[in-house]
Amino acid sequence: MDIETYRQRREEQEKNTAKYRELCWDCRQPTVGCYCSTIKMFDPKIKFIVLIHPVEERRRIATGRMSHQCLINSELIAGQDYSHNKRVNDIIDNPEYSSVILYPGRNSVNLTADRGLLSQAANRVFLPNKTPVVFVIDGTWATAGKMVRQSSNLSHLPRICFTPPAPSQFRVRKQPKPECYSTIEAIHHTIELLGEKVGFPTQDRKHDNLLEVFNKLVETQIQFVQEAYDSPRSTSYRRPKNRLPS
Repeated sequence: MDIETYRQRREEQEKNTAKYRELCWDCRQPTVGCYCSTIKMFDPKIKFIVLIHPVEERRRIATGRMSHQCLINSELIAGQDYSHNKRVNDIIDNPEYSSVILYPGRNSVNLTADRGLLSQAANRVFLPNKTPVVFVIDGTWATAGKMVRQSSNLSHLPRICFTPPAPSQFRVRKQPKPECYSTIEAIHHTIELLGEKVGFPTQDRKHDNLLEVFNKLVETQIQFVQEAYDSPRSTSYRRPKNRLPS
């Protein structure tokens, strides 16, 4: 085989070989879709504890992890039954904290319905002179319900919820209903409703960075899908062999 024939065959093989995309180790996105540069961390004056389901934790598109990257003083804890999770129980038992869980239900304080009396609503769930803590469940609606039922320490926490003002913009993940928000959208709206009551100036709109990062992710994923649809079948993209730790 002459060198020219060898080179042509090599080029043809490279065209038909699956290409691996490098991933960012922080956001777990392909480097071409990394959203880390969009993040502008801020302190919402609420300590958010994101409880992420193991299945969700392994996803590249996990908005709970994204929220944690944006929020100063937040925590991301993976698990399913948190009844005996030391870190979770330490937070709940900390006398300096006033903890609630963001979860809809009959016994939840609806911050939207009570917005005319929002100060009273906030006082109903947050004790005075204590740091407000909001636990947020990050998983599918089915797994979120199971996590709350299994975790006896969470099931006894006061609950808050809100009525979504608009449909979710999470267009790359199927939601049970249009008003079912992603974790990052839910955290943003919670800050929108409670921010002023806990000393966070919502008029500065720093919390809108949550949606900016979220929208960048959504638009990038849609672009990836479109590019994959338009590209020849012979070229495929796969995750790197050295996968990120789960």
